[in-house]
Amino acid sequence: MEISVGQSASRSMIVTPEIVERYAELTGDHNPLHFDEEFASKTRFKRLISQGGIAVGLLHALVAMDLPGAGTVFTEQHWNFPAPVYIGDTITATGTITEWTVERHRGAMDFVIVNQDDVEVLTGTTGVYQAVPKG
Repeated sequence: MEISVGQSASRSMIVTPEIVERYAELTGDHNPLHFDEEFASKTRFKRLISQGGIAVGLLHALVAMDLPGAGTVFTEQHWNFPAPVYIGDTITATGTITEWTVERHRGAMDFVIVNQDDVEVLTGTTGVYQAVPKG
């Protein structure tokens, strides 16, 4: 696929309790904000939230599978989390190519993730590199 500035792709997921648990098993992030309803109810969040890495993981999938696609990795990341992702939210990530050098298979992307109410839960920019097999 030809990559060009302005191209975008989106990917969605529902953040379930099972995903939050599996993420905790993989990373060790058992923060009570993710598992203890009583604890979470006494914070500004008022209820259980997911780990930020789940939203970021959706971006990893978007970059590796959708745009730029297979073989792509991040070379740098800058994220902001303006609102929490609650367990049960449906989140949709959109990435847009803002720079692309064909010869180097490198570029930059802007990202936004919104929840089902169109509230931004993550914004950011990244550098990306697409490894292309030779031969």
